Amino acid sequence: MIEVRKFVVIADEVRSENGRPADGEPLRRVCAAAVVNNPYAGRYESDLSAIVEYSKGLGRELAARALAALDGARPESFGKGAIVGAAGDQEVAVAFLTTEFARPMRELAGGGPAWISSVTKRGAPGTAIDIPLASKDALFVRSHYDAITFSIGDAPLPDEVVVCCAYASRGRLNARVGGLRLEDAVGDGLR
Repeated sequence: MIEVRKFVVIADEVRSENGRPADGEPLRRVCAAAVVNNPYAGRYESDLSAIVEYSKGLGRELAARALAALDGARPESFGKGAIVGAAGDQEVAVAFLTTEFARPMRELAGGGPAWISSVTKRGAPGTAIDIPLASKDALFVRSHYDAITFSIGDAPLPDEVVVCCAYASRGRLNARVGGLRLEDAVGDGLR
């Protein structure tokens, strides 16, 4: 049985970049995470479907917590990540982040068909993870390529997994690399 030991939510608000003020509203990035036990810690399990099934509700819970941390701002980008403790294997972390976890993230944020970027790794308590962010509506909107760094001082323990859901309220401040603009995206932005 999978159980949550604790939830952690962080938010940051960027008002200037390289000495220049925001070109519009500040950038607000948030991350909600759950520290859960790894039911397969210390052993190989070929069938990870129980984790995938559990992740449906976890995805909804984390998305709701993260969106609340946006403090009324509309989400424009998202990402997901997981860190498995030393007694687990990376595939367990991946099992928490499948489409079943991501579907509620997209639904609650009003996201389009864009792929949700993700990252997984193994780590000890306090290990940081850089969760990649990309537009929730069209993957190739360059202004929204970003990341939020997240860690929890006492997690993951060897038999735990830290599962993360992240959103941002806009693209990077003063983005100027060019490419597809959010307002010009059609469909998934792959065209």
